[in-house]
Amino acid sequence: MTATLGRMLAKSSPKELLTGHLAATLAGAGALEERVGRIAVAEQVTGAIFWTAVRLAALCHDAGKVPDGFQAMLAGRIRSWGERHEVVSLGFLPRLIAEGPLLTWVATGVVTHHRSFEGGRGPLTPFYAVPVEEWRERLHPIPPEAVAELTTWLAGTAASAGLPVLPASSGAGDLVEASWQVFHHLLDTWELPVDPDTGLTAVLLQGAVTLADHVSSAHGRLDTRQPLGAGFRSLLEKKFTDQGRALYPHQARAAEVDGHLLLRAPTGSGKTESGLLWAASQVVTTAGRVGGVPRVFFTLPYLASINAMAGRLGRLLGDESAVGVMHSRAGSYHLSTAICPQDGDEAEATAARKAASRAAATRLFQETLRVGTPYQILRGALAGPAHAGILVDAANSVFVLDELHAYDPRRLGYILATARLWERLGGRIAVLSATLPDALTALFRDTLHGDVQLVEADTTDSRRRHRLRLRDRHLTDPATIEEIGRSLDAGRAVLVVANNVADAQHLYAELTQGSGREPEDAYLLHSRFRRMDRAALEQAITERFGVDRPRRGGLVVATQVVEVSLDVDFDVLFTSAAPLEALLQRFGRVNRIAARPPADVIVHPAAFAPRKGGGPEHADGVYLGAPVEITWRILGRHEGADVDEGEARTWLDEVYDSTWGHDWYAEVTRSRVTFEDAFLRFAHPFVARDDLAQLFDKLFDGTEAVLEQDRDAYQAALRQVDGSAAAGRLLAERYLVPMPHWTTPLTTWEKRIGARIVNADYDERLGLGQVHGPAAQRYEAGEVL
Repeated sequence: MTATLGRMLAKSSPKELLTGHLAATLAGAGALEERVGRIAVAEQVTGAIFWTAVRLAALCHDAGKVPDGFQAMLAGRIRSWGERHEVVSLGFLPRLIAEGPLLTWVATGVVTHHRSFEGGRGPLTPFYAVPVEEWRERLHPIPPEAVAELTTWLAGTAASAGLPVLPASSGAGDLVEASWQVFHHLLDTWELPVDPDTGLTAVLLQGAVTLADHVSSAHGRLDTRQPLGAGFRSLLEKKFTDQGRALYPHQARAAEVDGHLLLRAPTGSGKTESGLLWAASQVVTTAGRVGGVPRVFFTLPYLASINAMAGRLGRLLGDESAVGVMHSRAGSYHLSTAICPQDGDEAEATAARKAASRAAATRLFQETLRVGTPYQILRGALAGPAHAGILVDAANSVFVLDELHAYDPRRLGYILATARLWERLGGRIAVLSATLPDALTALFRDTLHGDVQLVEADTTDSRRRHRLRLRDRHLTDPATIEEIGRSLDAGRAVLVVANNVADAQHLYAELTQGSGREPEDAYLLHSRFRRMDRAALEQAITERFGVDRPRRGGLVVATQVVEVSLDVDFDVLFTSAAPLEALLQRFGRVNRIAARPPADVIVHPAAFAPRKGGGPEHADGVYLGAPVEITWRILGRHEGADVDEGEARTWLDEVYDSTWGHDWYAEVTRSRVTFEDAFLRFAHPFVARDDLAQLFDKLFDGTEAVLEQDRDAYQAALRQVDGSAAAGRLLAERYLVPMPHWTTPLTTWEKRIGARIVNADYDERLGLGQVHGPAAQRYEAGEVL
């Protein structure tokens, strides 16, 4: 390497030579190709050149950092160069690649690895759709010796990697004019709408280049082993044998399915293991079909259930580091598993550094087995430099969707649309549920083109776990509180599930304050706690009421967060009426493994009224009224009977075979089409989707805020870890309180600490109370979960 090229930097902190970064990004692209394998839709569009284009684009993506202005910025001599290096990188390509499709695809990957053509932050088109003379004036000076030396190095490196390139030239020719010509060729290429396959291939290319770049910049790696593969069934069978049991018939059938799976199995019947056995089989067949190392995504609807599943899988596989946790609070999860309340500042700092590193690795798609929410994977639909990597990582992957909430038609429609995209990308999809209505099986079969097999657990000889009881008064009625108190005084483990936070807080206060009962025997769990308080509550509840723990009396009052999260077992349930799926999940927290005679599950009628903004009636301000009313009528026919879980599925089909159910089906279908049209056709793959991103955040994400009284502690935590802002922020995030997206106007953004501040009442045992905001935007706990 010459002295000139040897001084060229790609990054300044830490310093990294340009050639070193380009070589590492090429290696990252090669590793990504090895892991993902052949992508059928991309091959149909580009022939056999897709991964060749990715690797060449990765090699050349930052070549445009040679101008004096960029190097001066890295050296700290100027604050900002003000130009985009990726447009300069285009000028190197005609020196290396003959004119034709390969040049077009490589150039596309190079120029879009940071910015969109139109829209978003700093779009390229309005800035560079100018005459070549203006380019020359803005981009110069560019040292010619550096251009010549880098051209020779790129050609030699590409040839050594087996990539098709022209012989190295002397670097003659006008780099700026070549850049300008290629850029305008790309504008012409992508100006008009393209067909869905071409648009999807373009986004996959962008995702592959940006992902290789990010992995290289972070000095990361991509795991090349799938722990959930050919040896998993033998591992599981051995564990079962050691425990004196064998696979259930439905588990064995799931393992033998080749294609998509719908599994209907009650809680406690090994549903999770069934899904894992199926996934392991799909990993083997997919790898044989396309090569690579298929990724497995296991999704659940709630953070607590995700965290518990991650730990469970890690223990099952004997390697917790093999499981990635894929949700917005993954760093907090890793921190909570590595830190103890009595740890000092130094131990906390060390744990935070490790937790931040683990979370960053998952964001860079390191692990091949990941647990998260469906919505983290759905974000791939936003495409662009920030999200396209999600799509290429999803290609040829295996998706296990556990306990989808069918009664939310809009989100379900979006998941169905994305499942169809995953199938186009070579994926296999399984849906696992204890409450899988026939209407949902029909929707999946209508959505997916491949074979969809239904496997059901045989519940004929299953022991009855629950006895259904109905009351004619609301859950918060004084007579109900008195009845719950009698169960507690009898030493029973009691679960109370309210439909909203306000009711849960009221019940907890009534059952503990002035009751003479020990407060340490009672817990309140909902979604409006500080992260650290929520984690401590979940751990304490699991320790006291876990399935494998000794029987102890006590109380948990919760909202729907308990439905598919903690692996707990209670003696009796008091619950508000809700959609039938939600109720069956709540029932499943009682007499969980049928170790006792049927236990009482006592359902109370909900209060129906329109929400504050008007519209149809909702049960306790949360659930649409119609399905709750239908459910109540069905339950009324079975009051006092032991619940047959096989028969309960027919109850569910009755709910969906109603006027409301038919409307629900139509709305799911409309939502699927809407999401597909808005997000998944990629007619303009390089136009930013900021407006869609905002809609997505409103649908799937809330906001978080720091309590006014925690501001100083939050700020101190940010500075607690020397040399790692990410670790400090992770420690600070323990103080964040989740809030609904619409409550953002109740908070103030404090730029200095990068967080929202909320003035609100808060209690470690009760959670978020009254928010002291504008009257027009006042938060009421009963309106949201």
